[in-house]
Amino acid sequence: MPRDQRVRETAREWLAGEVDETDRAELTELTRRAEAGDADAAAELADRVAGPPAFGTAGIRAPLRAGPNGMNRAVVIRTTAGLAGWLRGRGTAGTVVIGHDARHGSHRFAVDTAEVLCAAGFDVRLLPEPLPTPVLARATRALEAVAGVQLTASHNPPTDNGYKVYLAGGDPLVAPYDAEIEHAISEVGAAATVPRERGWRHYERALPEYLERVVELAGGAGGLRVAATALHGVGAAPLERALRTAGFTDTHFVTAQREPDPDFPTVEFPNPEEPGATDAVLELARDIDADLAVALDPDADRCALGVPTSEGGWRMLRGDETGVLLGDHVLAATERKAGADPLVATTIVSSSMLESVAHAHGARYDETLTGFKWLMRAGDGSGGGLVYAYEEALGHCVDPDHVRDKDGIATAVVACGLAATLARAGTTLSERLAELEIEHGVHETGQITVRMTDPQVMADTMRLLRRNPPTELVGTPVETRDLLPEADVLILRGAGDEETGKPRVVVRPSGTEPKLKCYLQTIVHVEGPDEVSGLTTARERARELLAELTSEVRSLVGG
Repeated sequence: MPRDQRVRETAREWLAGEVDETDRAELTELTRRAEAGDADAAAELADRVAGPPAFGTAGIRAPLRAGPNGMNRAVVIRTTAGLAGWLRGRGTAGTVVIGHDARHGSHRFAVDTAEVLCAAGFDVRLLPEPLPTPVLARATRALEAVAGVQLTASHNPPTDNGYKVYLAGGDPLVAPYDAEIEHAISEVGAAATVPRERGWRHYERALPEYLERVVELAGGAGGLRVAATALHGVGAAPLERALRTAGFTDTHFVTAQREPDPDFPTVEFPNPEEPGATDAVLELARDIDADLAVALDPDADRCALGVPTSEGGWRMLRGDETGVLLGDHVLAATERKAGADPLVATTIVSSSMLESVAHAHGARYDETLTGFKWLMRAGDGSGGGLVYAYEEALGHCVDPDHVRDKDGIATAVVACGLAATLARAGTTLSERLAELEIEHGVHETGQITVRMTDPQVMADTMRLLRRNPPTELVGTPVETRDLLPEADVLILRGAGDEETGKPRVVVRPSGTEPKLKCYLQTIVHVEGPDEVSGLTTARERARELLAELTSEVRSLVGG
């Protein structure tokens, strides 16, 4: 059968099982245009029916559009039927908790998910309003549910949505379960044939119970002026309630970004990592003379912090800087608990300073592959004794016993507690970071991101780099460590010294976007009797070395 004919036949088969009239009309019109000879429509139709979105360890994220290769009601219904079949196949029965954010389609998708699971015999609890992902993660754990589902695309563009699955106990999904669920989805028939029925109940206590626990993390602090933004997501009201209850009543939000808006009108990308995304909250912080700025991503599982600079301006802390500050803070609190044997963890692409901090506290430390699915299993494979974990992409888990994933609101509360404690002692987050750098060395980190829309180009780049890796970076010999077949990651590490900055480069394809990512680090220790001037010199040298390293790596990967 010719390719064009096969594409149109696949589209007709999908339309026969469509459940949504708007999606039916959209795909019907696209098919009509393709059949009439519209080349652009034919190409788009081929993409729409290329296959279902890949079900990975973060579930599904895809553009909102009709057809099997998109995020729409039919895809959600079939995905949920596959999840239900996988759970039943494992002999699993019980409660499933469902939540959603405020993106386009999220509420309708959540109801469809609830109806499919009800018809499959599960006790379904639906969160009663758009809420942050950490609330769903905690509810899944608190109710001892067999699974949790959050309808969200986190910080993706407004044209996307997603379907995120948690396992029993609120643990993030991990291989091989993702592949097993994907296979179960492939065996589901047309969406119109999947049974659905009402019968779910609202879990009204989900947010209050979450906030009750989060407030405890502040340590009874207060007296801080905070500027905050939720970037048009669902985090503003829960964050304000958490901070005010914890004693932080002098909290101010960016008005234009406070209410949920699925179009994210004031930011190009609703991600605190993106240039410009936090400009408004930094401007607010400057205008109100704040002590701290807080930026959440749209589903409030990530948190970025902003601090005043010595020059009178403001800057956002890097995820690694926040990670070291919070790791040190959590370990200091844990030391006061009798019998504690704490573990902290970060990923292979994050700064290695946390390791030095952990050793200084006599704590255990582990590095994992990227993703909280691995961080929550650090150490003994189950995360035993884990008190804190972070990844450089602004994800922090400050309360693993209750939320076994990144949690932006809890992170903000802990950060405010730390900042308030330091303020009472006459110091700041920036000054505490300087103290840690003096003790453990300046760890300067950076990232190179190369967009590669063609997967073959990305695969070829990784293959060539493996075949002919550099033997030297910034003037020092480097050794190569290849994590295949466990992970598509290449690590270049130099022994180095204070002149060469102990360079480290980690190269990997992104798991969620068409990008090749390179994570860079240089380390320079503070020397000399004058710690202030020594720190300044070490920072300058670390930045110089990072700039050199960045240039060399760009030439390797074509960035």
